[in-house]
Amino acid sequence: MGKRDDLIAKYADDLKNKCGMTPDMDLLTKVTIGCGPAIYNDDASTVAGSQASELETVKTNFLVKKLGLKDGPELMDAINSVIETYGKSERNKYRAVVYYMLTKHFGKESVYG
Repeated sequence: MGKRDDLIAKYADDLKNKCGMTPDMDLLTKVTIGCGPAIYNDDASTVAGSQASELETVKTNFLVKKLGLKDGPELMDAINSVIETYGKSERNKYRAVVYYMLTKHFGKESVYG
């Protein structure tokens, strides 16, 4: 297995054990690939759930640009809900896991079709 496969396995484990959901491995793989080289960088591979600027970036770059959603208060509500599900005290909130949960939340799996 390559490094990306190891990371996908780690993300799937987080979804199962920290978020209480069974991951769709095909979608998780596509979301992870969509994150690009950021998954290999310690800082870029995680989302700082307590930093407003970081959450704003997730909203703008992922929800609006990637998923094509219209900006509105429900986007930040969804991000906060995902952070809550992941666990606010969880230090490493992996970007691919957060993006996966947001994709599922908005029913936008077709973006990765």
